[in-house]
Amino acid sequence: MNKIKKGLGRGLSSLIGETKVESQNNQLLVSDLIRNKYQPRKNFDETNLEELTNSIKERGMIQPIIVRKSNDDKSKFEIIAGERRWLAAQKAGLHNVPVLVTQADDLKSLEFAIVENVQRHDLNPLEEAQGYKRLIDDFSYDQEKVSKFIGKSRSHISNSLRLLTLPNDVMQLLEEQKISAGHAKILVGLENASFLGKKIFDNKLSVRQAENLVKIFKNKKGKTKSQKDINIIDLEKSLSEKIGLSVVIKSNKRNKGTISFSFKEIDQLNKLIEIIKLNY
Repeated sequence: MNKIKKGLGRGLSSLIGETKVESQNNQLLVSDLIRNKYQPRKNFDETNLEELTNSIKERGMIQPIIVRKSNDDKSKFEIIAGERRWLAAQKAGLHNVPVLVTQADDLKSLEFAIVENVQRHDLNPLEEAQGYKRLIDDFSYDQEKVSKFIGKSRSHISNSLRLLTLPNDVMQLLEEQKISAGHAKILVGLENASFLGKKIFDNKLSVRQAENLVKIFKNKKGKTKSQKDINIIDLEKSLSEKIGLSVVIKSNKRNKGTISFSFKEIDQLNKLIEIIKLNY
C-alpha cells in the first residue's frame, strides 16, 4: 500500500488512489453493510435523505459505496464513505448496492469520512470540529496538518476546534441549529456564554445583534470591575455628611490618589478652608 500523501483539499478519488482496491463495481446486500465507527456525522437531514431516496428509486444507485472488511464482524463490510446513500437505498427498498472494497486502516477510514462530509457541507459545525479533534487526538495530527489535509485555512480549523470549549447547553443549541456557528464563535471564552446563548435564541438575534449584546455585557462587566471599594464609598459618605460638601476619593492599588470637594458657592469654600485651618 502506498504511503499516505497529504495535499491541499483532499478529494475522495485522491484518497482511493492511496489505498489498495480489492474489488470494483461489486454488489453486496444492504444488510451486509454496517456503519463506519469513525463517521463524524450523527444527524442526516430528512429532506435531503428523502430527495436522494426518490432519485435512487428513479435512476438506481450510480455511485458505489466505499467499504472495507469489518474488524469487529468478519461477515460484514464497514462503510467508509457513502452512509447517506446506504440509508437512502434502504428507504428505496434496494436489496443490493454497488460497492468498492478497499483496504483501509482506521486513520484512512476517518479521513474518508471527514473529507466526504466536509467537502459536501454535510456536517454541522460541531461534527466538523469533532472530526478534526479525532484526527488530532487519535492520530497525532496537528492543526497545520489538518489544515493542509482538509484544504481549509489554519484559522478555520482553530476556530472550529474552539467551538468544543463552549458549555454543553450552548453546543446543544448549535447542534439543533437554534443558533449558527457565527453566533457560537462570539460566545467562545465568555463566562456567561450559556446566558447569552439563550438570549440570542429567545430573541432570534442576528449575528450582528448578538455581537452588540455581548459588547453591552462586556462594558457592564468592565464598569462593575471598576467600582470602588465599599470602604472608600463609606468614607466618602462620612466626610460628606460631616462637612456638608460632595466628596470624591480616587485611590489606586498602591493606595495613592486624590480627594476632591465640590462646592456650589463661596461660603461652602470658606467653610472647607476653616475646617482645614482649625484641624491642621
